[in-house]
Amino acid sequence: MKKLLIANRGEIACRVIRTARRMGIATVSVFSEADRDALHVAMADEAVPIGPPPVAQSYLKGERIIAAARSTGADAIHPGYGFLSENPDFVDAVAAAGLTFVGPPASAIRAMGLKDAAKALMEKAGVAVVPGYHGAAQDAATLAAEAERIGYPVLIKARAGGGGKGMRRVERAADFAAALEGAQREGQSSFGDPHCLIEKYIEKPRHIEIQVFGDAHGHAVHLNERDCSLQRRHQKVIEEAPAPGMPAEMRAAMGEAAVKAAKAIGYVGAGTIEFIVDASEGLRPDRFWFMEMNTRLQVEHPVTELITGLDLVELQLRVAGGEPLPFDQAGVRLDGHAFEARIYAEDASRDFLPATGTLTTLRLPQGEGVRVDTGVVEGDRITPHYDPMIAKLIVWGPDRASALARLSRALGQTRVAGSVTNVAFLARLAAHPGFAAGDVDTGLIGRDQAALTATPAAPAEAIAVAALAQLGRLAPRPESGPFTALGGFRSWGEARQAARFEGAEGRVDIIVTDRDDGFVVTTPAATVPVAVIDGRDPDRLRLAFVDRIATAGIATEPGAVTVFMDAAAHRFVHYSAEAHAEEGAGGDTVAAPMPGLVRAVRIAAGDSVEAGQALVILEAMKMEHTMTAPRDGIVAEVMVAEGDQVEEGTLLLALETEA
Repeated sequence: MKKLLIANRGEIACRVIRTARRMGIATVSVFSEADRDALHVAMADEAVPIGPPPVAQSYLKGERIIAAARSTGADAIHPGYGFLSENPDFVDAVAAAGLTFVGPPASAIRAMGLKDAAKALMEKAGVAVVPGYHGAAQDAATLAAEAERIGYPVLIKARAGGGGKGMRRVERAADFAAALEGAQREGQSSFGDPHCLIEKYIEKPRHIEIQVFGDAHGHAVHLNERDCSLQRRHQKVIEEAPAPGMPAEMRAAMGEAAVKAAKAIGYVGAGTIEFIVDASEGLRPDRFWFMEMNTRLQVEHPVTELITGLDLVELQLRVAGGEPLPFDQAGVRLDGHAFEARIYAEDASRDFLPATGTLTTLRLPQGEGVRVDTGVVEGDRITPHYDPMIAKLIVWGPDRASALARLSRALGQTRVAGSVTNVAFLARLAAHPGFAAGDVDTGLIGRDQAALTATPAAPAEAIAVAALAQLGRLAPRPESGPFTALGGFRSWGEARQAARFEGAEGRVDIIVTDRDDGFVVTTPAATVPVAVIDGRDPDRLRLAFVDRIATAGIATEPGAVTVFMDAAAHRFVHYSAEAHAEEGAGGDTVAAPMPGLVRAVRIAAGDSVEAGQALVILEAMKMEHTMTAPRDGIVAEVMVAEGDQVEEGTLLLALETEA
């Protein structure tokens, strides 16, 4: 292998480039118009444009990617994850072009690509599967009847799905039809396949997966397990390896089943066998069932790398080049414990609504036992076109407790401004008593979501720093000059200024009063005396408060300032009188909270609606979001139709004004 084209973008493209470069392999990136200045483009030896921002017109255009490989002289293609990584037709096309596909054969992908067929294959291979319906009939009546037979709660899953897309948990029969419609629609839009299967929902489920690796010489091994139970909307949030509380007997049983599954389809390369585990009575060898196989590298593969000492991308490249695996099962080590936290541009307090914005500040942690995989740099824009991941924060420790402490510390050192992020949510999750004790299941986040996602009131000291930043009072005074010593002197009394921020009920004024030795800042929470010891570096301000000297950082952006202090970030939005004047009757309208595509409109002008009723389905960043009625009322006007592309703030509909 001389030159490798990476048919992907973002952090995984950068990750593959780093290993290829270390191995002396030249690299080629592909990019959409939105990614022209992206990090993966800058890192590669060459880069080729492949189309407009929508993935269907760029990263899913296999023929353009193959043409890019040919034009640059690449002899192999690495698909990363997502996009074309599990498309067997693309694999066939790569082979037909005389190129090497860094992944499994198309036959293995086809065998595992549809969840229903995969489960049937696993049953034949002697691997236990979750009770459910995997049949061909797809009419709503049949599926509803099967759900009744299985017994609620059930899980509807798009058979071609992945990453939580096309998946719905249903608690009662009355909710089944709407959930099925959403799963089918999301399966069609994301994978081109609306076919669904129904499974029994395990009451205390853990999502434990086994990393497998096979070569073209008939060898296959497992590389231990990962626990991916911390999920929201069926998407993984924090992964770890090994699984807490995993008995050696169960690890061996799961590993054996995973290898059996891989060998049953002649698997080559990196793959993951995902199991659902009933943890209601602890981890037992007779309580795990095959769920699905991901025939590619997983997002969370770094935790396996940290506990095994292996570079899975290097193994992929060597196996794709025809080399045998350099070790057998006995040669796989398990050393210490690792966590991976996915840092996203999303608003956890608004049900994890994806966010956009320009990363005006991006400071990611470094140090012993800390690894960061990212595809962005400071100044990059998070767009609505792609997954809003900013970075993966991966840590290792000699045991679970030390690794978890390192994760918490690293999250406290993470500084991102310019977009709302889930860093505070991740920090609370890392500190959750149940998670710390290893008592995890896929429902943990949902049970405690209100506490985990609440936006705590900013402490008075952080408010004071934000006010000083807004007023430009943190910069050092001139070192010389006739008026330097006068500070905030005014002949008619104390110098006072007001910083204005958005509060829950409108404008909040923070009063800053100059004193010879600093400032007194009056906030709604408290009055805070503060002196600026060193304000030269906005990343490391030294401030003296009444009872301590503290370090803080600030990041400014148009319309807001973020204060990083005491391992937390607090974002303050500047008050805008004009914006409030334009709000009008906010309760009478529904606007798009982010750019997206209108997938469904469920009401028409003249319809009566109830508060909380689903009105419009908006698709953004590969997920569906339901816009609901802000109050009871009658629809006056619908401003959008199915298929419309809308921007953030676009009015979707209006209700008749209340008398």
